[in-house]
Parts: sequence; C-alpha cells; structure tokens
Amino acid sequence: MIRRYAPTLAIAALSLALLDVPTAQAASSTLDKIREVGKITLGYREASIPFAYLGSDQKPTGLSLDLCSAVADKIRIVLQRPELGIDYVPVNASNRIPLLQNGTIDVECGSTTNTAERQRQVSFSVATYVASPRWLVSATSGVMEPKGLDGQTVVITQGSLNVAVAKQVLDEQKLNVTLIQAKDHAESLLMLGTGRAAAWFEDDILIAGLVANASDPKAFRMLGATYAPSYYGLMTRREDAEFKALVDTAIKENMASGAFNQLYAKWFEAPIPPKGQNLRLPMSEAMKARVASPSDALAP
Repeated sequence: MIRRYAPTLAIAALSLALLDVPTAQAASSTLDKIREVGKITLGYREASIPFAYLGSDQKPTGLSLDLCSAVADKIRIVLQRPELGIDYVPVNASNRIPLLQNGTIDVECGSTTNTAERQRQVSFSVATYVASPRWLVSATSGVMEPKGLDGQTVVITQGSLNVAVAKQVLDEQKLNVTLIQAKDHAESLLMLGTGRAAAWFEDDILIAGLVANASDPKAFRMLGATYAPSYYGLMTRREDAEFKALVDTAIKENMASGAFNQLYAKWFEAPIPPKGQNLRLPMSEAMKARVASPSDALAP
C-alpha cells in the first residue's frame, strides 16, 4: 500500500523560495513524501549505456544517475536535510511508468524518450539528451553526405522506428537506393562492415554503442546530417508540477554552470566503464541548443 502524504505549508514556502517560483497552487506531495521517509528513491535502468546501467561494482552509474544525484542535492537544500538518503530501484521499459505513478520511485533516471502519449501519464524534465537518426558508413567510404548514397544499397534494422523515417528521407531527397532490412542492430552493422550495404540508418546513440564495442571502432564514421530528433528526459509524477520544477532547476543549473558539458564529455567522449569503450559522440547542434535554452518541448 502506497501512503499518500499531505502537503505542508513549511515545505511549500521553502520550496518556492529556493526555486524562485513566483506562485503556486499547492506544495509538492513528492517532497512531502521524501521528507517524511527521509530518502529519495531513484529508478534506474540496468543496461542503458551510457545513461543508466550497472558498473563493474554492480552499482548504478551513468549520465542520468549523475543528473539525478544533482537533483538529490537540490532536494537536500530545499528540505534542509543534508543527511537525506538515496535508495535505488531497478526499472525496465514495462514497469518504469507504473512504478513512478504508484510512488515506488520518485524520479526515473534512465533513457526514456519524451512523447506526447507518455505526457498523458507522466511529466518529463527539460531534455537531457537529443537523439537523432544518422547514417553510418565505412571509414574508407567516399560518401560524405546522404546524396552520395544514390544508386547504392543501405540497411535498416527490421522493426526500427527509423524504417519510416529513412523511407521519407530517401523520398524527399529523391535518392535511388536499394533498401534492405537486417534482423537486428548487430546484423545491420555486420552488413555494413562486410560491404553488403553502403550505409546503416539508426539513432546516433545506438550506433555509437554498437561501434564502440566493435572489433575495430575506427572502421566506421557517421555522416553529419541528422533527422527527426527525439528528446530524453528524467521522468516525474504528472500531478506534481512543483517537483518537476525542482528537477528542472537542478538540470538547468548544471547546464548554466558548464557542469553538464563536462558530464557529457565524460560519458560520450571518453572511455567509460566497465570495458573502457569510448562512444566518440560529440554533442550535436540540437543538444547544444537545448543546453543553451533548456526545454521539455517535443519540437526543436
């Protein structure tokens, strides 16, 4: 049974003062719950590298966990509880929203895409990552832009949401290509690596992860063109706007101070545990725009 906690005026006043929120209709029920139990509970994914996963010490780590740590620090200040503890609960794609809704976790620290459909169930923080499908080609390929794929064969993973995106891109650019589908991402990379396809089209972060674990990561390179961005964010309960404001504030402060850029470089441009792989994925222009002007909007 999940207990419901009545808001207190003291927490409301302190929260609004520190968050610089001019007005509010109600205090944060999530903050009241955290204050009463003496800890914040973070939900994390176990294998969403580099956002949230188990490190070599079997403890949750990743970019999203670092951001949630900043959120926890902000909560300690708001509640004036420096001793506030943190509990970690593993979640997956099926239970992450229900566990947030029923109060088992207070924040989901993973790699969840902000969509209009999900917004009817939960709230999302300002964007913490902007994913975009891109073309991956062989490092020795002469293809420098998508137009160079005209007349060639390209591969897309069967069932990927990017199948429709790729077809639209090819149609809009009037490219005459042969489109083949692989059974999974590993086979898509294999087809590219063995020359059966001139390019593979998939989300940049998924490509980066596969390439980083390939026998020769330097054998591939991404083209610069990006399409149809999607936005990742930390999830909070939909009915608690004040708590979302707190989470947003913690992230915005990291972005304004430059700390977020350092975290990005740590997780996307340097060797990361447990295998020391480097994703070699510089910050995109779309991500830079969200760092400069943080937002939870679904469009650029």
